[in-house]
Amino acid sequence: MNKDNINEFASFDEYLRQGEPSQKESAENWKTAIGLQAVDGLQPSAYLIDVAKRNIEGEITLDETRKLIDSYYQSKTVRTPKDEDEEEADKVSANIAKILASKTFAFNTNGYVSLHRRIFEGVFKHAGEIRQYDISKKEWVLEGDSVNYLNWEDLRRALDWDIEQEKNFSYKGLTDDEKIEHIAKFISGIWQIHAFREGNTRTTAIFTIQYLRSLGYEVNNEMFAKHSWYFRNALVRANYRNINKDIEYSPIYLIRFFRNLLLNDGWVLKNRYLHIDPTDEWKVQPRLATPQAPHKHPTSTPQVPHKFSQHVETLVKCMGDTYMSSAEIMKSLGLKDRKSFSELYLNVALSENAIERKYPDTPKHPRQQYRLTPQAKVWKENNKGV
Repeated sequence: MNKDNINEFASFDEYLRQGEPSQKESAENWKTAIGLQAVDGLQPSAYLIDVAKRNIEGEITLDETRKLIDSYYQSKTVRTPKDEDEEEADKVSANIAKILASKTFAFNTNGYVSLHRRIFEGVFKHAGEIRQYDISKKEWVLEGDSVNYLNWEDLRRALDWDIEQEKNFSYKGLTDDEKIEHIAKFISGIWQIHAFREGNTRTTAIFTIQYLRSLGYEVNNEMFAKHSWYFRNALVRANYRNINKDIEYSPIYLIRFFRNLLLNDGWVLKNRYLHIDPTDEWKVQPRLATPQAPHKHPTSTPQVPHKFSQHVETLVKCMGDTYMSSAEIMKSLGLKDRKSFSELYLNVALSENAIERKYPDTPKHPRQQYRLTPQAKVWKENNKGV
């Protein structure tokens, strides 16, 4: 998402602070719908932001919003890879906004499968179809390893079993801690089934919001809007075990997500804490002493990081505020040898948290790009002219 789009996305907050009740609800739904696209490295178009705001203002309905988006992409005579990504993000966001505005919820396997169809209708030809082959996915937090997803022959039976067991489970008499641990276990299990070819995390997120509301929780969608990638990586860690590397299943990260969501706990939800091989700096996930208390360093102003290594400092100084490809960064640095660039600059900058990937779940994405992290931006600002 470019800088202008980010500012437009942030302007939804005006409706949350000052809008009518219906505008607040609509703005929250749109922020969640748009924020969830980050789990697949997708970002909406400026056009989507515009029509979403018109919907929030009451100028057009959600159905009219979707028709406008369809017409917008049908009118394009020349299509780029960026258009393809934005089309998916825009259409899925509009579908999710409509689902969140609805108060209906079917807590059964057919309802879960139907939810996938409704989210990806008009985007995937296989929307609402359970996959018919086995899958694996390389994960950044697992150093390229994959969760063991369920084999395709047992997908529907597994969904039936998990949902039926949850229907028969009683939360009566449980403490808040016990309730949240059970919810995390249930949602983790549903996600690990990975019933569909694509879109499993976005489907699970919407399913989770609807299910928690059906249990009587007042769910603030903001958590999913801002921390969708953390949510996905927490699900990954909850379902990954590798005894050769001395790694056990780690549901604690998902539990902390739900504690923030339902109890307003103060866990800092950064993806770097979930990596199986974190640096010493990121081994312990911090927690604010009191969630509502003013933080010494506001979240909107990152702390100045420790001094970067020499090559990384050079890289940070040559980058701007927008995403850049590796070729563009090399050109800016005046380098021609890709191997040296990767070993001395790019990989080190990633390890020192100076830059972040546009497609974090797919490090070798053919359209991979990089931008400065908030910490690197602060460091760059503080070292101007040095």
